[in-house]
Amino acid sequence: MKEKLARFMYGRYGTDRFGRTLIVGALVLLLISTFARSSLLYVLSVAVLLYTYFRTFSRNIQARYKEEMAYERFIGKFKKIPVIGKQFQSYKIFKCPDCGQKIRIPRHKGRIEITCPKCKTRFIRKS
Repeated sequence: MKEKLARFMYGRYGTDRFGRTLIVGALVLLLISTFARSSLLYVLSVAVLLYTYFRTFSRNIQARYKEEMAYERFIGKFKKIPVIGKQFQSYKIFKCPDCGQKIRIPRHKGRIEITCPKCKTRFIRKS
C-alpha cells in the first residue's frame, strides 16, 4: 500500500508550509461556520481544502514553488517584527552620514565614536 502511494505521489508537488497553513485556515473556517451556521463560510472552507488538495497533487512543480515563495516573502515581513523589537531593546541603530550604512551599537555605553565598517567614516553619537 505504501509503495502504491509512493508511486502515485512521484512527480507531484506534495505538501509544504503554505499547504499546511491553508489546511489549518480551512479547518478554522469550518469550525467557525459550524458555530455561526453560515453556509458561505462552509463553502469557502471546502474551496480552500479543494485548492490545498489541488496543490498537493499538482504536477506543475514550478508554479507551486512560485506560490510557496510568494507566501514565504509575505510571512517573512511579519516574522521580522518581533526580532526587530527585541533588537531595539539592547541595541541602537545608527546610519552612517556618508554612505547610509546601518550600524548596530549596544545601548547605554554613553558618548562613543563609531567607525563605519563600510566606508571607515568616524562619527560621534550617544548610545
